[in-house]
Amino acid sequence: MTTPDIRLVPKSDDATAEWLPIAMAAYEAARMRAGDTAEQAAAARKLSEEQFFPGGRLVAGHFVFTVEADGEDAGWLWIGPSGDAASWWVWDVAVHESFRGRGIGRATMLLAEDVARSQGAASMRLNVFAYNTPAIRLYDELGYETASMHKQKLL
Repeated sequence: MTTPDIRLVPKSDDATAEWLPIAMAAYEAARMRAGDTAEQAAAARKLSEEQFFPGGRLVAGHFVFTVEADGEDAGWLWIGPSGDAASWWVWDVAVHESFRGRGIGRATMLLAEDVARSQGAASMRLNVFAYNTPAIRLYDELGYETASMHKQKLL
């Protein structure tokens, strides 16, 4: 199977407004799967929305894209600076389940690095939950190194 043509298409304000509750619900669910209580996950979601989407609009300097594979909506990417213009963050990236296993995640991450570099970034960071072993493997293959680690033990 050949890798599809991957493009990052900036989301309009309307498309961002449609995407935001879907992405935030996925974020909340991922936090609970990683060990947060429902209350903790909801609080993290609320904080993220208030910090990065005040009034439902993305803060300046950040980018939200539709990931298109051969012209089809295959997922999303949200990137932007973290703290300073040289340090960027992959705030959220997702490939829809029906598009997985075709190199779309890898291509998306490489395109994300290109966008960040074009904006003056010198580094790119991300968070990945420990249960997401396919993503961890991809990030390792792309040269991302572990910068910190959070562990927990259920009592």
